[in-house]
Amino acid sequence: MIVHYRYKGIFYMLLAALGFSLMGGSAKLLKGSFNAGQLVFFRNLVGAVGLTAAFIINPPVNRGGKFHWLIFRGFMGTVALYTLLYCVLHLPLSTAMTYNLTSAIFIALFSFLLFKEYHGPAVLFAVIIGFAGMLLVYKPNMHYPWYYHAIGLLSGIVSAIAYITLGKLAPYYDARVIVSSFIFCGVLIPSLFMIIGQVAHLPYNDFFFIQWRWPAGVEWIYILWLGLAALFGQYFVTKAYGADKAGIVSVFGYSNIIFSVFIGMALGDAFPGFVSWAGICCIILSGVIISLVKRKRSGT
Repeated sequence: MIVHYRYKGIFYMLLAALGFSLMGGSAKLLKGSFNAGQLVFFRNLVGAVGLTAAFIINPPVNRGGKFHWLIFRGFMGTVALYTLLYCVLHLPLSTAMTYNLTSAIFIALFSFLLFKEYHGPAVLFAVIIGFAGMLLVYKPNMHYPWYYHAIGLLSGIVSAIAYITLGKLAPYYDARVIVSSFIFCGVLIPSLFMIIGQVAHLPYNDFFFIQWRWPAGVEWIYILWLGLAALFGQYFVTKAYGADKAGIVSVFGYSNIIFSVFIGMALGDAFPGFVSWAGICCIILSGVIISLVKRKRSGT
């Protein structure tokens, strides 16, 4: 398939969004068999194998010097994945992905609170719209326990922190090394909690203290799907930002929500009602405004 060079970035971002939506769909298929902590481990184990092979074939070249930020990025990325997969297992797929994509709103908020970066009334308006959208997404799903929604918001907050950290790391490390900090932390942290739980005889839960079990039968296919879809998404995100202006391609990342609606319906989720769609549209509009304002100010 030949895509005109002017639209390559958009096409790659659409593929990335599809990949992340398919990752969520595979997690849905594993509901009842694996909990969030187990899925974090297997998702990153598949990624670690792929990245190790990539490093052997083409070793990375880094300036280095920001190892503490690299570790912090890996930890934040792992927490973000924990919270996202927990929500995917317990909420409709579109709702879980919508909460995760509130990261753009929190990036704007944290940039102002922590770094005093004020981007004008348009971004302030976008943040207000975004928070209104969160309330609208929450309202039709009030019958779910409140902490599901709290963890959904936490996934957006932690993702925002992880994305902010990328700006500090990009000049110092190969993109694959930054991804690997997240991948290898995502293998190490669940393994550590599993060992602690076993040694201390702590009760298992569906988040941190997990019980080891191998996939069986068709679960192997879903596990591979989980890991490969995530790698697919990460690969095309990198390609998208390399092919076009960040302010343009980032807008199309919100197609993740649309893909997730239909994948979720195929797996048994109800079609979102009017109020849910209003909330989703508010969050998408908020992210689009923030992206376009940043593009105008930075020239990207």
